[in-house]
Amino acid sequence: MLGIAEEGKITKEASVSCRVEAARDDSPIDSGRFFMALTAAQIEQQKQQAEELLFSGPQALGFAKGLFFGRYNGDLLNPYPQIRLDEQSRVNEKVDEVLQYAEEHIDAAAIDRNAEIPTEVVSGLGRLGVLGATAPAEYGGLGLSQLANCRIMEVIGGHDAAVGVFVNAHHSIGIRALLLFGTEEQKRRWLPPLARGDQLAAFALTEPEAGSDASNVQTTATPTPDGEAYILNGTKRWITNGGIAGVLTVIARTPGAGGNKKKEITAFLVTPDMPGFKVLEPRMAKTGIRGTATGRLAFENMIVPAENVLGQVGKGLRIALTVLDFGRTTFGACCTGAAKTCVRAAATHAKKRVQFEQPIADFELVKKKIAWMAAHAFAMEATTSECAHFIDSGFEDYMLETAMLKVWSTEALWKIVNDTIQIFGGKAYFTDEPYERMMRDARINMIGEGANDVLRAFIAMVGIKPVADQFLTVKQALEHPFRDFGTLLSFGGKQLRARFTTPDVPVRNSPLREQATELARRIRDFSFAVQAMLMKHRENILFRQYVQERLADAACELYASSCALARLDSLMSIGNGHAEEVARDVAAGRYFLRLSNRRIKQCLAALSDNDDAETTATADAVLEKY
Repeated sequence: MLGIAEEGKITKEASVSCRVEAARDDSPIDSGRFFMALTAAQIEQQKQQAEELLFSGPQALGFAKGLFFGRYNGDLLNPYPQIRLDEQSRVNEKVDEVLQYAEEHIDAAAIDRNAEIPTEVVSGLGRLGVLGATAPAEYGGLGLSQLANCRIMEVIGGHDAAVGVFVNAHHSIGIRALLLFGTEEQKRRWLPPLARGDQLAAFALTEPEAGSDASNVQTTATPTPDGEAYILNGTKRWITNGGIAGVLTVIARTPGAGGNKKKEITAFLVTPDMPGFKVLEPRMAKTGIRGTATGRLAFENMIVPAENVLGQVGKGLRIALTVLDFGRTTFGACCTGAAKTCVRAAATHAKKRVQFEQPIADFELVKKKIAWMAAHAFAMEATTSECAHFIDSGFEDYMLETAMLKVWSTEALWKIVNDTIQIFGGKAYFTDEPYERMMRDARINMIGEGANDVLRAFIAMVGIKPVADQFLTVKQALEHPFRDFGTLLSFGGKQLRARFTTPDVPVRNSPLREQATELARRIRDFSFAVQAMLMKHRENILFRQYVQERLADAACELYASSCALARLDSLMSIGNGHAEEVARDVAAGRYFLRLSNRRIKQCLAALSDNDDAETTATADAVLEKY
């Protein structure tokens, strides 16, 4: 997590679908009463900024975007990703080392109670190489793949969420930004001490006025007259590692280049020894992940050399969005680890706890919870592994997949923790058990690294846009039917075929063919629903967040089901040398596919059978009172 309010990093992801609602002339909410209305020019500017940020350059049709067209690009998921042969033994040894270290040295309860991760734990993680796991060996790192790193983060996340967030902020966000966008000189200067854990990294974006609207960053970076440096002024808050980091990536507003002088967002490498750097609050008290040092910072006429610009001037938000793809993937790994911890604890307790003269594991409502937990832990691991595979394979575009992973996995974990507490009953409510802490720790997951509601708007609109672009091409072709007859013929043929066929979802194992067929039908139904909503709402779909939510949730389920199916097919074909374990995983995975299939149908049905008007009317009535 970059900081508590990491939703601030994805404003451009959703600006076309979130903030503009308040400014519409025909918005169901009186913007004069509840909001400061945006002008038409401001709305158009936000749209243009989002277009520039998200859709500039060639757009690859990744797996998730393909779903919106009714396509199942199975080659992108299969064969199911495995740790590379050349690193398998090393990764297994490292995972065992981290597990042993966590059990012997990371006291999660003490970290929560004292609201601090001990320096010896940080040093220990550094010695193990965890703090530089994916950094190349030439810079002092382990040089592991993203998939291998997810294995390590799963162990850490299953032991203590606070340590997981700390490592994620340092490694998956802080170091990753430098690895991807730093110059060779910057890398050689900053990376070795960061990879060893001698210094910590932080990513500082969130401000009082820049939460979900990161374009509203108020921290300024003014070039000096000689162009040799920038003078930074402003404040940052809720920054993980902010008060203890040795190197911070700071996002600030710079004057635009060229004739229009439009202000831009730029990233800077900053160190706390720079005059004017102030830590206003090193450890802000909070509900969960208490061990993380969440800081509040200020910059007062802080001079930063021009050579400390990270990436290109004006491309700071692009850096933030890119590193979030990495952070969300390891975030999913941490959620997977926590989910597995809950499954193990709940099942063990349910077998031991006797009520009404029988173990509570015999009761159907307990079985229902345990089955749901195991099914979603299985799919969580599969979805995380596929996202990691996209990164390791050098795919150009996986921002939708990582956003889906983040939304889906964090909400699944929240239910898993809640159900674990329900199975334990009153015992879980007391602080001598870890579950109340896990509940407090898990709540931030749906806010940090992109607030889930904002990400839902992002998923829907980024997925819909290529479909809308295709419709626009057809509309333009209709204006010149003879000239563009080929375009119309191709579109009509595809539509006709789609009405009578489903995408091919191949599996190697015949017992999975029924569920593969069901998945294919849901993908087809989803693509028809996307088209129907586009035709119904047209450009106003930008403002229909009820619709966006249902499409995003269906898309998340389709992606998670596709990943789970790929993992199932691999397990049933290859196995893992443990027949009983494979049998349990197969049962969990197949159960997940059934649950997910039902949820997809419910999401799509709600597009036409809903209470949206009553929802808005009720909310308006309440809002008018306060």
